[in-house]
Amino acid sequence: MTVDSPFTKILRVGDRQIQVDSEGYLRHLGDWTEDFATAQAQVENLALTDEHWQVIRFLRSYFQDHEVQAQVRTMIKHFSHAWGPLRGNNHYLHELFPRGGPQKQGNRLAGLLRTKGEH
Repeated sequence: MTVDSPFTKILRVGDRQIQVDSEGYLRHLGDWTEDFATAQAQVENLALTDEHWQVIRFLRSYFQDHEVQAQVRTMIKHFSHAWGPLRGNNHYLHELFPRGGPQKQGNRLAGLLRTKGEH
């Protein structure tokens, strides 16, 4: 899938040049790899931990299964069960993804689309 955007940047991922928009969202969703997520996270000064990867993989799996992005309340429900209420909550998810929370930064690193209403 290709996402149209007036602004395209190139992110070098290993020996590949990946097209992203002005905020780092993939232009071609099929270009996603874990190496892309790592490279984009470096651009955003975010060191990915196991918890980041759990969220990224959840977002990708949810999108693959439902063909829509997971809402924050869906993420909270899932991660409060997986991690317990002290970490599986909105505040903690936003601490993990400080640049727009799991719906913006998480989806961007997961190689998914911008959320509705995002400009």
